Amino acid sequence: MTNSGLNGEHGLRLKPFRGLRYVRQHVGSLAAVTSPPYDVVVRPDGQRHLETADPYNVVRLILPDAETPAARHRKAARTLDEWLAEGVLAPDPQPALYVYEQRDGDHLQRGVIGALRLTPPEEGIVLPHEDVMPGPVADRAALMRATGANLEPLLLSYRQGDATAAVIDRTATDPKPLLATVTEDGVRHRLWALTDDADIAAVAADLATHQALIADGHHRWATYRLLQSAHRPGTPWDYGLVLLVDTARYPLRVRAIHRVLPRLPLAAALDAVRGTFRVRTLPSEGSAGGPSAAVLDALARAAADGNAFVLAGDGGFHLLDRPDPAALAASVRADRPEPWRRLDATVLHSLLLDDVWKVPDSPEDIRYIHDTAAAVELAERLGGTAVLMHPVREDVVRELARQGVTMPRKSTSFGPKPASGLVMRSLELG
Repeated sequence: MTNSGLNGEHGLRLKPFRGLRYVRQHVGSLAAVTSPPYDVVVRPDGQRHLETADPYNVVRLILPDAETPAARHRKAARTLDEWLAEGVLAPDPQPALYVYEQRDGDHLQRGVIGALRLTPPEEGIVLPHEDVMPGPVADRAALMRATGANLEPLLLSYRQGDATAAVIDRTATDPKPLLATVTEDGVRHRLWALTDDADIAAVAADLATHQALIADGHHRWATYRLLQSAHRPGTPWDYGLVLLVDTARYPLRVRAIHRVLPRLPLAAALDAVRGTFRVRTLPSEGSAGGPSAAVLDALARAAADGNAFVLAGDGGFHLLDRPDPAALAASVRADRPEPWRRLDATVLHSLLLDDVWKVPDSPEDIRYIHDTAAAVELAERLGGTAVLMHPVREDVVRELARQGVTMPRKSTSFGPKPASGLVMRSLELG
């Protein structure tokens, strides 16, 4: 993503840092100590699975387990200090940018990890596209304060950084990366340290003419900005840990984020929505607990013609489509661009959650789940309703962001997401 109004003084500024990394000899395997980003971990089952994978799994830092938020944050800080003292984690000897590669089957993604200078929204250098919730921002801020660390990189996308791409691709030919591992989802990860002054200068000059879209990590970006404002200028809090990916060269996958409404029984949801949407029950043979390919295909076809959702929670799958135009007009804000008004997430939150189902906007009433089968299983276990979504196109996200229009939170899931635990940033080290 480029912007002709940006130059070397007003663009992305990425600086090297001394990465905190696991010391291979102290852990069972690098794969066993990694985790998906904190907001992708399905709690409590996924959290327990990661905790038992290895006693040093990074989930103990990003999602510490204790009775109160303050106790959780103190526990994470103690754990980080202990791991550093034991030599489980150690800082790299010199500052570096990190070339990061992920390979998932035929899908290859490469980018560069560094400490990015934080800029105010009005400068238009880093573009958010989703709203955030104050609760998760406050929680992540307290965790970062307690640990004095950026424990997970955000995922940012930019476009057509040819000089940076040349450095990244040349570095990725080195057969001896800092680390190489395969996580249990089958994704292959490799990481290299970029320490050559000329390469770092080439990347810096190139990125300084670009802006970026936040692909994943809106709450952590808001946390970075909050913590920056709480410290005087000129401290390490002016920077935050990010992964930058050139999506012109390495396109991201865009997936939907589903909703689970634990306090809304599916029968009540279906009764309330009739007359506002067309409701049809879909065949679900062979779904094995999650939606079958036929169910997802039906959702995709319906979404191509307008707003559509699949509701689940009773062992079956129910397609909602063809919303009543009058109900849409009455519920959806008229002071936003038409592409925003047509978004499934907009219609879900404005029409269904607010007006039809009257579901409060709280973590107890709305849970956000990335995996379709996990969303269905959770809804069935809690006696609630899963709302399965179809992903929005990346070009729609980018254009709305350029107009300064934010989408409803958790509208998209870009990936592959960087694995947590491969490289972290200590604020003490800069």
